[in-house]
Amino acid sequence: MTTPRIGLIGLGVISRFYLAALAHEAPAELAAVCDPDETGLAGAPPGVPRYRNHHELLRHADVDAVVVNVPNDLHYPVCRDALAAGRAVCVEKPLTTKLSDARHLARLSLDAGVPLFTSFHRRYNTEVNALRERIAAQAPISSLTVRYEEMIEEHAGQDRWYLDPDRCGGGCVADNGPNAFDLVRLFVGDVRVTEAAVHRDAHGVDRQATVLLGAASGAVARVELDWSYPGERKTIEARLADGTVHTADMLAGHPEFKGSLWHEYVGVLRDFTDVLAGRRTAGPPHGPDGLAALELVADTYAHERAGRSPSQQEATRP
Repeated sequence: MTTPRIGLIGLGVISRFYLAALAHEAPAELAAVCDPDETGLAGAPPGVPRYRNHHELLRHADVDAVVVNVPNDLHYPVCRDALAAGRAVCVEKPLTTKLSDARHLARLSLDAGVPLFTSFHRRYNTEVNALRERIAAQAPISSLTVRYEEMIEEHAGQDRWYLDPDRCGGGCVADNGPNAFDLVRLFVGDVRVTEAAVHRDAHGVDRQATVLLGAASGAVARVELDWSYPGERKTIEARLADGTVHTADMLAGHPEFKGSLWHEYVGVLRDFTDVLAGRRTAGPPHGPDGLAALELVADTYAHERAGRSPSQQEATRP
């Protein structure tokens, strides 16, 4: 196909990485942008058509696909409308805030034959992929630990919806969980949640969580999430069956705040354009990868609810 024309829906804190990749690296053209905020639109590249809502963009913009970069609670309606309009979708994680909505999007994508791709940017991290190559020919993984820790107020910037459980879908489990769970699946395959401990603040936002998972191979995984961490730590530790331990620091070589995201989002858009060109699929046969990660998020919250009394559940309900 010719160079795909992409519309960017949502100009929040992550949009700069998409814009940079589209401008300098990705084999795609930015053909339209959309945001309800005039200030955000004013910062869009000159000459690119601007729209105030996604309905206008889908109706009037000449685009083959869209990148959905809106608050989490808006992922479902925007993706639904884009798929219904026949536009391929690359959506920020989580796919949706509700598992039922994600399953509906998966059905829409399959029925319409329109790709639904989730932006798991850590898949494209150089340190992550170096670790995968390093251990590929060695003993199998016996245990894996993924740490995803940060101070959310620093990362959210002006996007304060992160701290609203209804808009975010919860907290660190809903928002960082999909990236961490996707990394676990990348290394050990399909997994299921076996234990989960989730800690919420007075506003119902889950700020810390520890999730244990098991794989069919017998490997076990531990995911540590923290939204109150003083600084930032994003690491993977793989212990192999022969006792050796290998690690990856996803932030290594990127001292700038969020600096690793520049190259990771180039990878996201290159993969997405491969999907558009038919060189790869958007996910496994049973549905988009974003659905599998969201199922693990839902299972984590289910384990949390099972471990609380009814009064505790009511007191911490988002």
